[in-house]
Amino acid sequence: MSYASALGRDPAETYRRIDIAGRTAQADGPALVQLLYDEVVRALRVAAWAAENRQLQMKSDKITRATAILFGLEAGLDFEAGGEVSITLSRVYGGARRTIVEASIGHDPAPFRAVADDLEEIAQAWRTIRAA
Repeated sequence: MSYASALGRDPAETYRRIDIAGRTAQADGPALVQLLYDEVVRALRVAAWAAENRQLQMKSDKITRATAILFGLEAGLDFEAGGEVSITLSRVYGGARRTIVEASIGHDPAPFRAVADDLEEIAQAWRTIRAA
């Protein structure tokens, strides 16, 4: 979808996409990981809202986005250099995906919020490490 066609339907989404494109173009590896965490948490919080408000298409879109990001985060793990941390994160990402997929068939927002909260904790730890 081009930015021009998206602008006519949802200017806020268009702005967000342009912002992400700009941030990813200049980001190093750790900054990209931080961006992915921010995006997956945002997608899950919107999925929770959509579940509560029976916005099925939006919920589906955000679930798809969140699971794709989790796959991306897992694919980027370096098991040789990361050792036990990489193994643990792989398990966290896999568990998060399972929870999201299982919750996708219902309208309960709680699983989406719980996964978002868990990933937000990891994101905050990541921010702290990057700031040090």
